[in-house]
Amino acid sequence: MTLAVKKANVNLIVSSILSCCKNHMHFCFLQELCQCRPIDGNCSCCKECMLCLGTLWDECCDCVGMCNPRNYSDTPPTSKSTVEELHEPIPSLFRALTEGETHLHWNIVSFPVSEELTYHENLVSFLESFDMSPLQNVSLPEESPHVQLENEKEPHCTVVYFDDCMSIHQCKNSCESMGASKYRWFHNACCECIGPDCIDYGNKVVKCMNCTF
Repeated sequence: MTLAVKKANVNLIVSSILSCCKNHMHFCFLQELCQCRPIDGNCSCCKECMLCLGTLWDECCDCVGMCNPRNYSDTPPTSKSTVEELHEPIPSLFRALTEGETHLHWNIVSFPVSEELTYHENLVSFLESFDMSPLQNVSLPEESPHVQLENEKEPHCTVVYFDDCMSIHQCKNSCESMGASKYRWFHNACCECIGPDCIDYGNKVVKCMNCTF
């Protein structure tokens, strides 16, 4: 979908909502039921205004200044995803299929497991699970989740992105068939299979060759 089409769709949605709200807005204003301003701390008419708008409250409350302005722009589907753990992974199969270069319909991506971990506490828990005490060889910068191991080779998370778009059902089946531990299905239909050495749910960035929008 092009940017122009997306903008046209947003404008159409906004126009439809405003048209639907218009009559009710006039009626509620004439009845002086929506004159207060909650944003300024005055919510003396909020309940009456909500009752007046009725089922149109969700769509129209911002039009009468009763709630924050709505952002009608669509959230990119690439920023949303569904994840699930697979019940019977086969680590040896996944590692065998992702070892070295392949000329199949997927892209293999490998990165340090620390890149999966967002919070400092999760990182410490992960390192402690390796019974590395004291953690004298580990550097934990406050602003970065990356780990520097001097005497240990940091484990890597390996994921597989299928080149083409697929349904969430196809994604789950494909990841199960290659022995993955989990999968992430982006809402643009990009499928990511997550290997057994990953701590979280792999990479949060879409990298499917033919399914990027």
